[in-house]
Amino acid sequence: MSEENDRPDQAPGAPHPRDTTRLIGQDHAEHAFLEAFASERLHHGWLITGPKGVGKATLAWRIARFLLATPDAGEDAGMFGAPPPPTTLDISPDHPVSHRMAAWAEPGLACITRSINEDTKKLRNEIVVEDIRKLGKFFGLSAADGGRRVVIVDSADEMNTSAANALLKMLEEPPARTTLLLVSHQPTRLLPTIRSRCRILRLSPLGPDDMATALAQTGIELPQNSDHLAALASGSVGAALRIAALGGMEMYAELVGLLASMPRTDRARALALAEAAAQRNATDKFELLLNMFDILMSRLARTGATGEAPLPEACINESETLRSLGGNAQKGRAWAEVSAEITARTRHGKAVNLDPASLVLDTVFKMQETAAR
Repeated sequence: MSEENDRPDQAPGAPHPRDTTRLIGQDHAEHAFLEAFASERLHHGWLITGPKGVGKATLAWRIARFLLATPDAGEDAGMFGAPPPPTTLDISPDHPVSHRMAAWAEPGLACITRSINEDTKKLRNEIVVEDIRKLGKFFGLSAADGGRRVVIVDSADEMNTSAANALLKMLEEPPARTTLLLVSHQPTRLLPTIRSRCRILRLSPLGPDDMATALAQTGIELPQNSDHLAALASGSVGAALRIAALGGMEMYAELVGLLASMPRTDRARALALAEAAAQRNATDKFELLLNMFDILMSRLARTGATGEAPLPEACINESETLRSLGGNAQKGRAWAEVSAEITARTRHGKAVNLDPASLVLDTVFKMQETAAR
């Protein structure tokens, strides 16, 4: 393995998944893998699915470390028989495999992510067939630690068609003693034949207590009102880190303030949002702003459907604003419909490279129109 300067498999401000040795709140998935390992019928392909930021990549790296450091069941059988099967994926940080993985020097592991385009020197938007074909050389190297190899693809959703077909051939005819771990946020985007050749490990959003523990583990300084952050992140540690790093809590509070002025619209606030979205090199913040719009309209629709604003609040005075503009079933349906319309318009606008500021203003005016109804 070799480390790249720009890693698409690492959330902004968060440690890389290989360095997050403890996985919070996903014991069921770990136990399912350990049961398969102990059965001596370990499947060669595993599809690790669930929402973004709940620990899928962390689990993949934990499994990889475990497989490369743990002999097969029965391999260590001595005069007193084989030792009991492992009950945890934990591997000591002092183990040689842990040291090699920390140094990106483990010969039995290959990690496939979006790569740098040698012509443009920029990170590609997808995993290309050349990235998958590199595995041929990896499989051809001499085996280490008894011949076991592990491949992590993060994320498999980002493979283009040629890359997906190349990986499918490996799943159909897997090299001996090889385990492929596919991280997938949206498994429906994968070829059905890829899904059918993998065992699935599903991870779930984290509850409030697990979220607090997982965020504390990252070592980042959390905002004062962590309840607001937890509400916006919806059980995803990765989302929480991204929101905190890019000022998402402030964005959301500004959107709620803008919504509170409707059906009249505070044009100065709307223009300030639009101008911020149009700044050079602000792509990540623009994407996060669109996500904050989605969250706001989703919470509006939920308020109408249930008659109560979601708790905890995602910012100060949010509940009052949501009840005012989305407090009954009819209003909730209207916000759900406009949310779907805005998502489609935004997707089209991005596809034709519409100015980000225009997209933001268009979204604000659609919200104003809905509030006026």
